[in-house]
Amino acid sequence: CSTLKPLARLCRATTSPKRNSSMSDQPAPSSPIPNGQPAPPLQLNTQYTKDLSFEVPGAPEIYLSLREQPRVDLSLDVQARQVPGQPAGVFEVSLQIRADAKIRETSCFIAELVYCGIFTLNVPQEHVEPVLLVECPRLLFPFARNILADVTRDGGFPPVLLNPIDFVALWQSRRGQAQQVGTA
Repeated sequence: CSTLKPLARLCRATTSPKRNSSMSDQPAPSSPIPNGQPAPPLQLNTQYTKDLSFEVPGAPEIYLSLREQPRVDLSLDVQARQVPGQPAGVFEVSLQIRADAKIRETSCFIAELVYCGIFTLNVPQEHVEPVLLVECPRLLFPFARNILADVTRDGGFPPVLLNPIDFVALWQSRRGQAQQVGTA
């Protein structure tokens, strides 16, 4: 039995990830790409695991007493920020997933994953938010899903297999909630 608590928001931060290669080698969002064609509207420059944690607070006893499938509560958060020091249109999008498994009130495991991608956008300003909070996480999700399944299986538990997420509905829901808060 799983429950999903989604949260999507657009935020800015002051730090950027360190990488060996420079993203300044990437074409600017509005500049033509080398063959003379205009830049694509969405380009995934790189993707990576920013943070991964797997804890089994009750080990080793939990493995000896595990007789039923644990209930897994899931939470999902999508965040996006412009990458400082890069041309306009370069964003880091992070998909944050937390899986908290319990049998009754006993914690079996806690898995936390922050999976990110660096994207270059070349879209009109009114499309930036939906591209960042719908299309970008849609590209990242299959990889994050596999990592979470692997880490829970490798941790000695049944793999957590996330169902596909409707990021359009998630974004629309969050926009509706934000508008209700703004008018209240």
